[in-house]
Amino acid sequence: MSENQPAPGRERLEGRVALVTGGAIRVGRAIAEALAARGCHVGITYRSSSGPAEELVAALRAQGVQAAAAPCDQRDPAQITAAVNALETELGPTDILVNNAAIFDRTPFEEATLEDWDVHLETNLRGPWLFCKAVGPAMKERGWGGILNMLDIAAERPYVEYLPYSASKAGLLAVTRGLVRVLAPAVRVNGIAPGTVLWPEDYPEELRQAVLRRTPLGRAGTPEDIAAAALYLLESPYLTGVVLPVDGGRSLV
Repeated sequence: MSENQPAPGRERLEGRVALVTGGAIRVGRAIAEALAARGCHVGITYRSSSGPAEELVAALRAQGVQAAAAPCDQRDPAQITAAVNALETELGPTDILVNNAAIFDRTPFEEATLEDWDVHLETNLRGPWLFCKAVGPAMKERGWGGILNMLDIAAERPYVEYLPYSASKAGLLAVTRGLVRVLAPAVRVNGIAPGTVLWPEDYPEELRQAVLRRTPLGRAGTPEDIAAAALYLLESPYLTGVVLPVDGGRSLV
Protein backbone atom coordinates (compact mmCIF):
# COMPACT_ATOMS: atom_id res chain seq x y z
CA MET A 1 0.00 0.00 0.00
CA SER A 2 1.49 3.36 -1.02
CA GLU A 3 1.94 6.11 1.56
CA ASN A 4 -1.00 8.17 0.36
CA GLN A 5 -3.39 5.23 0.20
CA PRO A 6 -5.76 4.90 3.18
CA ALA A 7 -6.13 1.71 5.15
CA PRO A 8 -9.39 -0.19 4.59
CA GLY A 9 -12.30 1.72 6.10
CA ARG A 10 -10.47 5.03 6.04
CA GLU A 11 -11.30 8.24 4.22
CA ARG A 12 -9.21 8.89 1.12
CA LEU A 13 -7.47 12.23 1.42
CA GLU A 14 -5.54 12.17 -1.84
CA GLY A 15 -6.55 15.09 -4.06
CA ARG A 16 -8.37 16.92 -1.27
CA VAL A 17 -7.59 20.59 -0.63
CA ALA A 18 -6.49 21.29 2.93
CA LEU A 19 -6.12 24.67 4.61
CA VAL A 20 -3.84 24.74 7.66
CA THR A 21 -3.77 28.00 9.58
CA GLY A 22 -0.38 28.85 11.04
CA GLY A 23 1.01 26.11 8.85
CA ALA A 24 4.49 27.48 8.21
CA ILE A 25 6.18 26.41 11.45
CA ARG A 26 6.02 24.11 14.45
CA VAL A 27 2.92 21.88 14.79
CA GLY A 28 1.14 23.45 11.82
CA ARG A 29 4.05 22.64 9.55
CA ALA A 30 4.09 19.00 10.68
CA ILE A 31 0.37 18.71 9.94
CA ALA A 32 0.76 20.34 6.51
CA GLU A 33 3.60 17.96 5.65
CA ALA A 34 1.60 14.94 6.81
CA LEU A 35 -1.39 15.95 4.71
CA ALA A 36 0.81 16.47 1.66
CA ALA A 37 2.28 13.00 2.20
CA ARG A 38 -1.29 11.70 1.91
CA GLY A 39 -1.63 13.47 -1.43
CA CYS A 40 -3.51 16.57 -0.27
CA HIS A 41 -3.04 19.93 -1.91
CA VAL A 42 -2.13 22.26 0.95
CA GLY A 43 -2.73 25.92 1.60
CA ILE A 44 -1.24 27.55 4.68
CA THR A 45 -1.63 30.87 6.40
CA TYR A 46 1.08 32.67 8.29
CA ARG A 47 1.33 35.92 10.25
CA SER A 48 5.05 36.71 10.35
CA SER A 49 6.79 33.54 9.09
CA SER A 50 6.95 34.46 5.41
CA GLY A 51 10.36 32.82 4.88
CA PRO A 52 9.41 29.43 6.36
CA ALA A 53 6.08 29.61 4.50
CA GLU A 54 7.77 30.09 1.13
CA GLU A 55 10.23 27.31 1.93
CA LEU A 56 7.44 24.90 2.85
CA VAL A 57 5.40 25.70 -0.25
CA ALA A 58 8.42 24.98 -2.44
CA ALA A 59 9.12 21.71 -0.61
CA LEU A 60 5.53 20.50 -0.94
CA ARG A 61 5.37 21.36 -4.63
CA ALA A 62 8.56 19.34 -5.11
CA GLN A 63 6.65 16.36 -3.73
CA GLY A 64 4.11 16.65 -6.52
CA VAL A 65 1.20 18.34 -4.76
CA GLN A 66 -0.14 21.85 -5.17
CA ALA A 67 0.69 24.26 -2.38
CA ALA A 68 0.21 27.93 -1.61
CA ALA A 69 0.59 30.35 1.28
CA ALA A 70 -1.26 33.51 2.27
CA PRO A 71 -0.49 36.08 4.97
CA CYS A 72 -3.14 36.39 7.65
CA ASP A 73 -3.38 38.03 11.04
CA GLN A 74 -6.57 36.32 12.13
CA ARG A 75 -7.43 39.06 14.57
CA ASP A 76 -8.59 40.88 11.43
CA PRO A 77 -11.73 39.37 9.83
CA ALA A 78 -10.91 41.01 6.50
CA GLN A 79 -7.56 39.22 6.39
CA ILE A 80 -9.27 35.88 7.00
CA THR A 81 -11.61 36.48 4.07
CA ALA A 82 -8.72 37.56 1.85
CA ALA A 83 -6.58 34.55 2.80
CA VAL A 84 -9.37 32.05 2.13
CA ASN A 85 -10.19 33.68 -1.20
CA ALA A 86 -6.54 33.72 -2.28
CA LEU A 87 -5.88 30.09 -1.36
CA GLU A 88 -9.12 28.81 -2.91
CA THR A 89 -8.45 30.77 -6.10
CA GLU A 90 -5.11 28.98 -6.42
CA LEU A 91 -5.97 25.52 -5.07
CA GLY A 92 -9.74 25.13 -5.34
CA PRO A 93 -12.47 24.83 -2.71
CA THR A 94 -11.38 23.83 0.77
CA ASP A 95 -12.18 20.25 1.77
CA ILE A 96 -10.21 20.14 5.02
CA LEU A 97 -9.70 22.95 7.52
CA VAL A 98 -7.16 22.66 10.33
CA ASN A 99 -7.47 25.57 12.75
CA ASN A 100 -3.99 25.50 14.20
CA ALA A 101 -2.85 29.14 14.47
CA ALA A 102 -2.90 30.45 18.03
CA ILE A 103 -1.02 32.52 20.57
CA PHE A 104 0.05 31.33 24.02
CA ASP A 105 1.24 34.15 26.27
CA ARG A 106 1.82 33.99 30.01
CA THR A 107 -0.70 36.32 31.69
CA PRO A 108 -0.67 36.10 35.51
CA PHE A 109 -4.05 37.14 36.92
CA GLU A 110 -2.78 40.26 38.68
CA GLU A 111 -0.96 41.46 35.56
CA ALA A 112 -3.40 40.49 32.79
CA THR A 113 -4.80 43.40 30.79
CA LEU A 114 -7.82 43.89 28.60
CA GLU A 115 -5.48 43.68 25.62
CA ASP A 116 -4.32 40.24 26.81
CA TRP A 117 -7.92 39.03 26.81
CA ASP A 118 -8.72 40.58 23.46
CA VAL A 119 -5.69 39.22 21.61
CA HIS A 120 -6.23 35.68 22.90
CA LEU A 121 -9.97 35.58 22.27
CA GLU A 122 -9.72 37.21 18.85
CA THR A 123 -6.84 35.02 17.68
CA ASN A 124 -7.67 31.69 19.31
CA LEU A 125 -11.48 31.75 19.31
CA ARG A 126 -12.99 34.29 16.95
CA GLY A 127 -10.41 33.61 14.23
CA PRO A 128 -11.04 29.85 14.03
CA TRP A 129 -14.79 30.47 14.16
CA LEU A 130 -14.52 32.85 11.20
CA PHE A 131 -12.45 30.32 9.24
CA CYS A 132 -15.16 27.73 9.92
CA LYS A 133 -17.81 30.16 8.67
CA ALA A 134 -15.74 30.93 5.59
CA VAL A 135 -15.45 27.31 4.42
CA GLY A 136 -17.90 25.17 6.41
CA PRO A 137 -21.19 25.98 4.63
CA ALA A 138 -19.64 25.29 1.22
CA MET A 139 -18.23 21.98 2.49
CA LYS A 140 -21.72 21.00 3.63
CA GLU A 141 -23.26 22.01 0.31
CA ARG A 142 -20.70 19.93 -1.61
CA GLY A 143 -21.39 16.94 0.65
CA TRP A 144 -17.98 16.33 2.26
CA GLY A 145 -15.62 18.10 4.61
CA GLY A 146 -13.38 17.73 7.60
CA ILE A 147 -12.69 20.38 10.24
CA LEU A 148 -10.06 19.89 12.90
CA ASN A 149 -9.68 22.46 15.67
CA MET A 150 -6.51 22.54 17.71
CA LEU A 151 -7.60 22.75 21.33
CA ASP A 152 -5.61 22.14 24.52
CA ILE A 153 -6.05 20.19 27.73
CA ALA A 154 -6.30 23.69 29.27
CA ALA A 155 -9.79 23.99 27.77
CA GLU A 156 -11.01 21.83 30.65
CA ARG A 157 -8.11 22.14 33.11
CA PRO A 158 -7.06 25.81 32.89
CA TYR A 159 -3.46 26.84 33.27
CA VAL A 160 -3.61 29.35 36.13
CA GLU A 161 -0.99 31.71 34.70
CA TYR A 162 -2.51 31.50 31.20
CA LEU A 163 -6.19 32.19 31.89
CA PRO A 164 -6.96 34.24 28.75
CA TYR A 165 -5.40 31.47 26.67
CA SER A 166 -7.28 28.76 28.58
CA ALA A 167 -10.57 30.64 28.20
CA SER A 168 -10.04 30.99 24.46
CA LYS A 169 -9.50 27.25 24.11
CA ALA A 170 -12.55 26.49 26.27
CA GLY A 171 -14.59 28.65 23.92
CA LEU A 172 -13.18 26.86 20.88
CA LEU A 173 -14.11 23.54 22.48
CA ALA A 174 -17.73 24.74 22.68
CA VAL A 175 -17.61 25.89 19.05
CA THR A 176 -16.19 22.52 18.00
CA ARG A 177 -18.97 20.59 19.71
CA GLY A 178 -21.66 22.92 18.39
CA LEU A 179 -20.47 22.70 14.79
CA VAL A 180 -20.73 18.92 14.92
CA ARG A 181 -24.50 19.33 14.73
CA VAL A 182 -24.58 22.47 12.62
CA LEU A 183 -22.56 20.93 9.77
CA ALA A 184 -23.70 17.31 10.00
CA PRO A 185 -23.92 14.94 8.28
CA ALA A 186 -21.61 16.04 5.49
CA VAL A 187 -18.86 17.64 7.56
CA ARG A 188 -17.08 15.95 10.43
CA VAL A 189 -15.74 18.26 13.14
CA ASN A 190 -13.15 17.06 15.65
CA GLY A 191 -10.48 18.46 17.91
CA ILE A 192 -7.06 17.64 19.28
CA ALA A 193 -6.13 18.60 22.84
CA PRO A 194 -2.34 18.55 23.10
CA GLY A 195 -0.47 18.66 26.34
CA THR A 196 3.12 19.82 26.25
CA VAL A 197 4.44 19.50 22.71
CA LEU A 198 6.77 22.45 22.17
CA TRP A 199 7.87 24.63 25.06
CA PRO A 200 7.43 28.40 24.94
CA GLU A 201 10.88 29.94 24.59
CA ASP A 202 10.56 31.78 27.91
CA TYR A 203 9.38 28.74 29.89
CA PRO A 204 11.75 28.22 32.85
CA GLU A 205 13.63 24.93 33.06
CA GLU A 206 12.42 24.18 36.59
CA LEU A 207 8.81 24.49 35.41
CA ARG A 208 9.52 22.24 32.44
CA GLN A 209 10.82 19.54 34.75
CA ALA A 210 7.81 19.93 37.03
CA VAL A 211 5.45 19.44 34.07
CA LEU A 212 7.30 16.34 32.93
CA ARG A 213 7.11 14.88 36.42
CA ARG A 214 3.32 15.18 36.19
CA THR A 215 3.21 13.53 32.76
CA PRO A 216 2.89 9.73 32.95
CA LEU A 217 5.01 9.20 29.83
CA GLY A 218 7.69 11.43 31.30
CA ARG A 219 8.42 13.45 28.18
CA ALA A 220 7.07 16.20 26.00
CA GLY A 221 5.34 15.30 22.76
CA THR A 222 6.45 16.20 19.25
CA PRO A 223 4.76 17.95 16.34
CA GLU A 224 4.75 14.57 14.60
CA ASP A 225 2.62 13.14 17.44
CA ILE A 226 0.00 15.79 16.72
CA ALA A 227 0.20 15.29 12.96
CA ALA A 228 -0.40 11.54 13.38
CA ALA A 229 -3.47 12.28 15.49
CA ALA A 230 -4.71 14.74 12.88
CA LEU A 231 -4.49 12.13 10.14
CA TYR A 232 -6.28 9.59 12.32
CA LEU A 233 -9.22 11.92 12.94
CA LEU A 234 -9.46 13.13 9.34
CA GLU A 235 -9.29 9.62 7.92
CA SER A 236 -11.80 8.02 10.31
CA PRO A 237 -15.21 8.22 8.61
CA TYR A 238 -17.34 7.59 11.70
CA LEU A 239 -15.63 10.02 14.06
CA THR A 240 -17.15 13.42 14.71
CA GLY A 241 -17.32 15.42 17.90
CA VAL A 242 -14.20 13.70 19.20
CA VAL A 243 -11.62 15.65 21.18
CA LEU A 244 -8.50 13.51 21.22
CA PRO A 245 -6.04 14.23 24.04
CA VAL A 246 -2.43 13.88 22.89
CA ASP A 247 -0.76 14.68 26.17
CA GLY A 248 1.24 11.71 27.40
CA GLY A 249 -1.45 11.07 30.01
CA ARG A 250 -1.03 14.46 31.68
CA SER A 251 -4.77 15.23 31.79
CA LEU A 252 -5.33 12.16 33.98
CA VAL A 253 -2.95 13.24 36.75
